[in-house]
Amino acid sequence: MRARWMAALLVAAAGAAAVVWILSAPHAAVTEPEAASLEGGDPEKGRVVFAASDCASCHATPGQPDRLQLGGGMALASPFGTLYVPNISPDPVDGIGKWRAADLANALLAGVSPRGQHYYPAFPYTSFAHIERADVRDLMAYLRTLQPVHHRAPPHDIPFPFSVRRVVGLWKLLYFDRTPIAADPTRDPAWNRGRYLVEGPTHCAECHSSRNLAGAIKESTRFAGGRDPEGVGFMPNITSTAIGAWSIDDIVRILTDRHTPEGREVGSSMEDVVTNTAMLPEDDRRAIAAYIKSLPARPTPKP
Repeated sequence: MRARWMAALLVAAAGAAAVVWILSAPHAAVTEPEAASLEGGDPEKGRVVFAASDCASCHATPGQPDRLQLGGGMALASPFGTLYVPNISPDPVDGIGKWRAADLANALLAGVSPRGQHYYPAFPYTSFAHIERADVRDLMAYLRTLQPVHHRAPPHDIPFPFSVRRVVGLWKLLYFDRTPIAADPTRDPAWNRGRYLVEGPTHCAECHSSRNLAGAIKESTRFAGGRDPEGVGFMPNITSTAIGAWSIDDIVRILTDRHTPEGREVGSSMEDVVTNTAMLPEDDRRAIAAYIKSLPARPTPKP
């Protein structure tokens, strides 16, 4: 009788493990028949996507002044361990020089590597998943114009069980939404463009929100501010609760030269963000401002 119970438990455990294995599997965003359609983008348009997505702020190699030296290596502290930002230069050994545009699309839109592994969500694919495929195509075309950098980032320092990538697959089941951002016909084109930029490429919510114990954004605090993901500061509330008196022109100015209506300059990681948003067409900065002005008021969470 005891042997039967043990056998039944083993079968149940094996079945549960199989279910977890299936549920946690990586799922690419681009199928092989679609891959060729992502080649041949416009590098000039890709430069705008690159700036909007704040790529240089994380992927530029620390300790050197050129923001286009994308050798990676910056350390990102988190409650789950320390991650090191990878090289995304066109270097064929240390970077992404051998990637197809489809590989970049799967990384951005699905959080899946060319080797079929989950990326950790410190890489903000939870927002990048909303980027349009045409923008991914153009971004890849731009990245291929940059200088290859021979530099390999250190391996991540993440303890078990978080070091098991399939754990990320289970996290994605709970918190990863790949639903495309559809245009709202009741809003004007500028607002819709701003929504796309804020919720997708510029990934503003990734910093300006609080996170739960699993490291996912608490929707009740979306854009209402929260502790810096690295635990070294507190990001401000950008809903009307905090900046309701600011005009669209005020927000455009911050995104251009870092000056607030009170005459202060934003700093910290926002300084790098503004370096990038200042490179966007003014219409895009104005669209971002229009969408931010429309965000629902939310109370600032306590640090």
